[in-house]
Amino acid sequence: SAEDALEAAAADLPDLVLLDIGLPGMDGLDALKVMQQRFDLPVIFVTARRRELEQVLGLELGADDYITKPFDSDILLARIKAVLRRSRRAPAVPAAAPADRLDVGDLAIDLPAHSVFVGARRLELSPREFELLLAFARDAERVLSVDELLERVWGAGYAGEPQIVYVHVRRLREKLEDDPTTPQRIVTVRGIGYKLVAQAGDDATARDAARGEG
Repeated sequence: SAEDALEAAAADLPDLVLLDIGLPGMDGLDALKVMQQRFDLPVIFVTARRRELEQVLGLELGADDYITKPFDSDILLARIKAVLRRSRRAPAVPAAAPADRLDVGDLAIDLPAHSVFVGARRLELSPREFELLLAFARDAERVLSVDELLERVWGAGYAGEPQIVYVHVRRLREKLEDDPTTPQRIVTVRGIGYKLVAQAGDDATARDAARGEG
């Protein structure tokens, strides 16, 4: 049960938690909230119900990854190793990055600060949303397929799981777009994928002033 797991974690802090959603008593989603308050632990959600994925994929809940049952033990181990690697290293800008800042129209991405502005408005993005937006920005105006986005942002272990891209694109649109139902920045190219389109912003000066750069 979640209650037993929380008690065990308090007595002997684990390196990582595999957290099932369908637990007796307190469910996995509520257990995660308690873990966030008490501990600083990487968490991988485990679920057998596809309809729960949209809720789980909103990793803004604080989970680091998810896996659906039934799963191959090798895939599970690969996911665990990947999450542990990410949790044990400080975020770094790749050495090959051409610049510390990317601008696509009125969208500005500050890589070292891990911050994103649309005009003067700062966006609050989850780490995975930031990585996805960065992938779009590095190839602005070019169509990226779902498979390419999975490979770049999530890794080869996620091949064949397009739902994770759909959910995160939708969440990005909710934060980026004036009207997410008619997206103008991240547009769908039917049958191929998505692309980030530059939008001209009249308030670029205001953005720089808000960031202390104007």
